[in-house]
Amino acid sequence: MKKPLSKLERVPLREAWKHEANDFTPWLAEEDNLNTLADALGLADLELVATEHWVGEFKLDILCTSGDDQVIIENQLEKTNHTHLGQILTYAAGTGAKKVIWVAESFRPEHVAALEFLNQNTTEALSFFAVEVELWRIDDSALAPKFEVVAKPNDWVKSGREQTRVAANATPAKQRQLKLWTELIAKMASAAPQIKPQKPQPQHWLNISIGRAGFNLNPTASHRDDRLGVEVYIHHAESKKMYQALLAQRPSIEQALGFELDWQELPDAHACRIATWRQDSPIEDETQWGAYLDWFVQRIVKMNAVFRPVIQAQA
Repeated sequence: MKKPLSKLERVPLREAWKHEANDFTPWLAEEDNLNTLADALGLADLELVATEHWVGEFKLDILCTSGDDQVIIENQLEKTNHTHLGQILTYAAGTGAKKVIWVAESFRPEHVAALEFLNQNTTEALSFFAVEVELWRIDDSALAPKFEVVAKPNDWVKSGREQTRVAANATPAKQRQLKLWTELIAKMASAAPQIKPQKPQPQHWLNISIGRAGFNLNPTASHRDDRLGVEVYIHHAESKKMYQALLAQRPSIEQALGFELDWQELPDAHACRIATWRQDSPIEDETQWGAYLDWFVQRIVKMNAVFRPVIQAQA
């Protein structure tokens, strides 16, 4: 006997959220919903800073961070309009945002085209996203929201532009660093897709968010010392306090990791670091990059798993 199948029904957004500012914005700003939105966009995380944030004489719906980047979210419970397009540009300028997310019930083709134009023609550091929010239910089930991304930056194109720019202007060492991080990101995408590094730059480190503003999990590659590393880099407003709180848990942290760490308070600097090293690893020797990448992935995955919940629990 065949089992009866139910019909999936799309529901108007205002059945769940009557008012945009009073209902939808607070819902979207909840941690679980920001995490779901971040997953849909392929971002490492979205951490709430404020809702109804003043930008000059206007109010931005949601201000977040993603790693070290400021992120703005402007939302609508209706089809997009020119007013909100102007608002997202005003808020991006007023906050210095690197990522701009526009969430709406549906997008006019002209507004999708406008965001695609911005992604193609603005600086490499800027990213614009268009996200349609949908509500679905089966029979009398609870309403289920879904985020559908309809516009986002073409990272392949932007990465290609960046590599071309670096090839034309950077030293061979910087070119090699960008190549290494690009290959590491590709390997992480298959080996540990839950960890999402930020865009690679021609520098000796790669930024990876670890779930809280003021902290990063950074792989590093030093030409001078022929040394690779993975470090928890603490640049929080209270970095020394945060470092001491982690240092107090050193035995349990290192036991969980299965290896010792180099704990550096850096008393003459604002930041602190907690690192693991791979010595005698010159990045000029590209024949060894397979082993280097395996080491990076293993250490990044382990340190992310151990440090992330500890850091998020810090007062």
